[in-house]
Amino acid sequence: MDRLTAFGLFAVSAMLICYAQEKRSTWYILAFAVACALGSVYGFLQGAWPFGCVEAVWSVVALRRWWQSRG
Repeated sequence: MDRLTAFGLFAVSAMLICYAQEKRSTWYILAFAVACALGSVYGFLQGAWPFGCVEAVWSVVALRRWWQSRG
């Protein structure tokens, strides 16, 4: 397994874990947004730009959900 694949595995695993824990704390929503951003970076680095774009959008959506949940 090369470093790029390990990075992608980490990003997607973090997304799954944080998504599953979102109801416990709003910090998991923020962590999910960060994990989506990492997934987006991974998508662009591996050359799968559609995946990178979709993950970037998910990151923005999650950031918005986190911001709204704070108040």
